[in-house]
Amino acid sequence: MKNTIPNMKKSKENYKVPNLEKGIAILEYLSLCPRGETLQEIKSILDISQTTAYRILSTLVRLDYLVYHDDTKRYKLSRKLLTLGFRSLNEHNLLETVLPRLRDLRDEVQETSCFGVLGEKKGIFIEQAQGNHTFRFVLSPGKLFELHCSAPGKAIMAYLPNNVRDRYLSYMEFTRYNDRTITSCEDYLKELEIVRKHGYAIDNEEELTGVICIGSPIFNYIGYPCGAIWISGPKDRLSKEVIRSSAACIKKIALEISEELGYSKR
Repeated sequence: MKNTIPNMKKSKENYKVPNLEKGIAILEYLSLCPRGETLQEIKSILDISQTTAYRILSTLVRLDYLVYHDDTKRYKLSRKLLTLGFRSLNEHNLLETVLPRLRDLRDEVQETSCFGVLGEKKGIFIEQAQGNHTFRFVLSPGKLFELHCSAPGKAIMAYLPNNVRDRYLSYMEFTRYNDRTITSCEDYLKELEIVRKHGYAIDNEEELTGVICIGSPIFNYIGYPCGAIWISGPKDRLSKEVIRSSAACIKKIALEISEELGYSKR
């Protein structure tokens, strides 16, 4: 009897699109290069011919997945990939709901107000409303943040279901940045209890000396913490009284965002 089992390896080879694979390789490589890379560097690192690399890069620029800086001759990722990735979170109206509220928060506390979500293993910064002070903090969308020493990381982790929280805990290395950094799972879990008690989290110079962050979680319609908003500022401007008043404001606005997403506080 004739063997009718298909040659899967041959079948898979027939469906390969080499230039698509090279294009994806370029995107993945540039995701590791915040300053961007030149055509020569990209073709050399990825072992792609100059003609092919140039055509792929030009196509990605034309489709707005890459930005080309003529002065440095470097290609960088655009925000389009971040937008696509964010849509995959299935929180279609989350960003549209958060953005105007971020501006409201900024206007009330004067400090840079930020929004982020959980990624695969760490948090991902999504958007910000820059503070009104001359000296203010500015972040790049897509930047990762640690979960053990950041206000948004603690704020989200404190309200995750235990099985999801434990999965993220298994990824955490508890890197020490200074003497204030939490470096053990036991101490971190105690910190999360404090966050749940107060409804907000604080990064008290735990990663960057002299920088304080305050954040609260955002909940979706099923009560799942789908993100967090927070402010960042120098400790000289964030006294204990300012921290208390800012935390109250952040909690209020985070709840308003959550309610717009269908969350009902029980």
